[in-house]
Amino acid sequence: MNTNVQKASRAPSVLLPMLFIGLMFFILGFVTWLNGSLIPFLKIVCDLNNFQALWVTFAFYIAYTVMALPSAAVLSRIGYKNGMTVGLGVMAVGALLFIPAAKSSYYGIFLLALFTLATGMTLMQTAINPYIVCIGPRESAATRISIMGLFNKGAGIVVPLVFAAVMLSGIDMHSEAALAALDAGARAQIRADLSVRLVFPYAVMAAVLLCFMVVVHFSSLPELSLDEEDTQTEVDRFGVFQFPQVVLGALALFAYVGVEVIAGDTIGLYGQTLGVKNFAVLTSYTMGFMVLGYCLGVLTIPKLMSQKAALLMSALSGIAFTAGIITSSSTDTSLSQALLGWAGVPVVPNTVMFLALLGFANALVWPSLWPLALEGLGKYTAAGSALLIMGIAGGALLPMLYGHFSDAGNSQAAYWVMLPCYGMILFYALVGHKMRRWK
Repeated sequence: MNTNVQKASRAPSVLLPMLFIGLMFFILGFVTWLNGSLIPFLKIVCDLNNFQALWVTFAFYIAYTVMALPSAAVLSRIGYKNGMTVGLGVMAVGALLFIPAAKSSYYGIFLLALFTLATGMTLMQTAINPYIVCIGPRESAATRISIMGLFNKGAGIVVPLVFAAVMLSGIDMHSEAALAALDAGARAQIRADLSVRLVFPYAVMAAVLLCFMVVVHFSSLPELSLDEEDTQTEVDRFGVFQFPQVVLGALALFAYVGVEVIAGDTIGLYGQTLGVKNFAVLTSYTMGFMVLGYCLGVLTIPKLMSQKAALLMSALSGIAFTAGIITSSSTDTSLSQALLGWAGVPVVPNTVMFLALLGFANALVWPSLWPLALEGLGKYTAAGSALLIMGIAGGALLPMLYGHFSDAGNSQAAYWVMLPCYGMILFYALVGHKMRRWK
């Protein structure tokens, strides 16, 4: 009776935190998936090849590995709510750094700005992921995570459309061939003019982040009250490596984040290579299919489909779609006509459409993998979570690998780098998550 009363009194308090965390996931998604449109834009502005342009993803995602443990230390000292506030402040600093970067057109400052933005986001992610798990019943945590994913990936649909409307008017006039026909001075002037376009939107972004930081700081958002017994238990920092399910899970997560970023952030670059007119908004295609995948997960897991089955489906569909990218036509648009033509969405070549479909394949990997990887860790759950967060480094390294092979050969064939990644996810779905000891 008393337990039911406590649950009933606690239930309404979940709504406000869910609203705030949902807005934070939208902000994180907005900043993250802006990279997909920013990469081809900076390729023109800073005169880069594909490998150089993909340093954007490296500078952004490597922050998750470098700053994960410092972020955890900060949270243990100042708490989760204050950690969110500080994270938003650091993100605002990163957005402000885009102003000198844009005025100078110096690529190194752009990369520093991206690293700073991602540092704030790492602190935010480290705070809000356990927060969304702990603010309500553990048995419904997967549902809350999936809802947050809808906020995050929904931002990924909106961002390229906003970026294209604000930043990319007349960008088609500045193709590589058009720029090559100009003298050096004219090319430099055009690139400088394009670069300055970034000043206003990033100044607005910084202002919004600072305003939201103030709102969160003075909000009634409750601080997490962690179990004192767990926090006082002495844990061997390397003890987590005795659990194969979390070590292999971190490797699978490394592979997953890599293919997620390749699908979301290189599709615009690839479309630009193929001469697709709406290349700057192609990230929206990937994110749209990802949102569809999240909706499927919310409706079917665990009632109709287990987490293991979802992970297996994701791996197999990822392999199939990757094969489609490599082997399908770069001129025929029949696939996108069949899937999206009814909605009036601009058609794209089949190979680009298969790349967008990877959003659907990738959607259920994150929510399916985390519970499987953390199962049975006990007092090592926090250490396991940190190890998984560090797996986000896949988003820094694997797109760079694609960029290397794309410049060295054929940009379509270079997508083979994703096949071993989906192979790792498949292994984890079939075998890795079941392992409880090293043999």
